[in-house]
Amino acid sequence: MAAPPYICDHIPLQAVRLMTGIQDPIVSGKFDMTVGKRLDGKNYGTGGCYVYEPTENKPKVLQVSLSPAGSKEEVEAEVNQGARRLPEIVPGAVGYYGQDSTADDPHAAAILVHGLDQVIVELVHGVKGRDNAADVLALMKLVAPKLILDATPTLQKPGG
Repeated sequence: MAAPPYICDHIPLQAVRLMTGIQDPIVSGKFDMTVGKRLDGKNYGTGGCYVYEPTENKPKVLQVSLSPAGSKEEVEAEVNQGARRLPEIVPGAVGYYGQDSTADDPHAAAILVHGLDQVIVELVHGVKGRDNAADVLALMKLVAPKLILDATPTLQKPGG
């Protein structure tokens, strides 16, 4: 687990600084791990954390989102189209990651699906010269276990 301080209660600030090159980013957002229980009785969470440059026009540089929009079929389709498969981060979860090599700005994303939950780490504007795909993978490894497992708790066996 990464050391505090955290932004949006789950994302290590030091990782954000490394990925974006921004020491004092503007941050907004939050995660709600119990929204599904309140809305329809199912186990899922939702929310997002958004990181912006502290400049006049405040462009978004990073976002981490959690939603009940996951699809294992979508993951398999992306992998079949050339995306790299994520290593096992959470038992039973599948995902992919990659970098847009055509963009002038380094852009990379990682998507992990577990049950209904989907975590997306999107680096909108990375640091030139860094392996931005490796950065989104590393951040996914840091935040997904907590976000996904808090949102979809393991079912207890009867009598256990």
